Amino acid sequence: MNYFIKTIFIMGLTASLSCDNKQELQKGSFGYDVSFLKDHQSTIVLENSTGKSKVAIVPAYQGRIMSSSAQGDSGNSYGWLNYEAIASKELQEKINVYGGEDRFWLGPEGGQYSIFFDPKKEFTFDNWRTPKEIDTEGFDVIAQSSSKAVFEKEMKLTNYSGFPFHILVNREVSIFERSEIEAKLALDLSDMEVDFVGFESVNTIKNIGKQAWNKESGLLSVWILGMLKPTDETVIMVPFKNAPAYQSYFGAIPSDKLKVSDELILFKGDGTHRGKIGLRPENTVPLLGSYDAEKGVLTVVQFSFNDDQDYVNSMWELQDEPYAGDAVNTYNDGPLENGDQLGPFYELESSSPAKALGVNDSVIHHHVTYHFEGKEEDLNKISLKLFKSDLKGIKI
Repeated sequence: MNYFIKTIFIMGLTASLSCDNKQELQKGSFGYDVSFLKDHQSTIVLENSTGKSKVAIVPAYQGRIMSSSAQGDSGNSYGWLNYEAIASKELQEKINVYGGEDRFWLGPEGGQYSIFFDPKKEFTFDNWRTPKEIDTEGFDVIAQSSSKAVFEKEMKLTNYSGFPFHILVNREVSIFERSEIEAKLALDLSDMEVDFVGFESVNTIKNIGKQAWNKESGLLSVWILGMLKPTDETVIMVPFKNAPAYQSYFGAIPSDKLKVSDELILFKGDGTHRGKIGLRPENTVPLLGSYDAEKGVLTVVQFSFNDDQDYVNSMWELQDEPYAGDAVNTYNDGPLENGDQLGPFYELESSSPAKALGVNDSVIHHHVTYHFEGKEEDLNKISLKLFKSDLKGIKI
């Protein structure tokens, strides 16, 4: 066999094997999603020492953690992906919704200090748009190892009131070993038959402009949103303290989608009815979660939180209290009035406080996600420890 024919034969065999491998990957698996992502964007896969805990990150989508797995390539892919948008070569005018279970955004969305509306424009959907810096522009990879990737992006944004922000964003994503998960959650997983993945994004915004940021001209916050796959049996868990004075968006939430107990809000994450709730800092516990009884998956989210009370208000109006916003939000996707639906998915979100920053000062926000998959009796031990709730009671 001459060199030319041999080369063509090897290329054809490789392509055939690649095609067979793709066909073997089940849709819904992590391996399928990684293969799909790599067909369209450069994708970084991190893993811990076991090779079972994995996360997929796309630098072009602002260093977004697209999905993760607790059972390697064949395991469930936890993040929701918008396959159509990812595959499309056309960019949308207002927002490009690619999905992903940890995406970097900035707030506020609405109000006199909004960065989603041009100065002095009316707060209508026609005038709303996502800044390209957190929508279509990629982040630079500045460091990478098998378990960590670091991204950077310089941005210039102008808010509704005309104040110019010059920002340096640093985003560090890392995946955990079991010992790190046990330490962070004060758990002992040695006697549990559960698979797990845990990962963190550390997000820093630094004022590199020539002016200090102050309340009178507007402040920014780091806003991390996680888009996850729903099932009919998925329930979101939101612990709270004090009276649950939660903010409800997109209208009232039906009673069969929401349940409030003494210390826990249960919110249906089935992707069939559009609704969103938020908690102010005085009611916030730095913990979120969800339980999918259908797949046997318990999801836990931690985020940095302290005594700060100033959080940006994202309501689409000129506000009397622009720093009386939410520290934590959850969203259940559902059909719009015209019947169209983007998802289905549900979201677990956290925000940093709004800080007045001098030149070269920074705000850092941590957002940590864990997925545990296994027998209900073992997942229940984790739920009782973290949420003080038996999983048999996590129903609406």
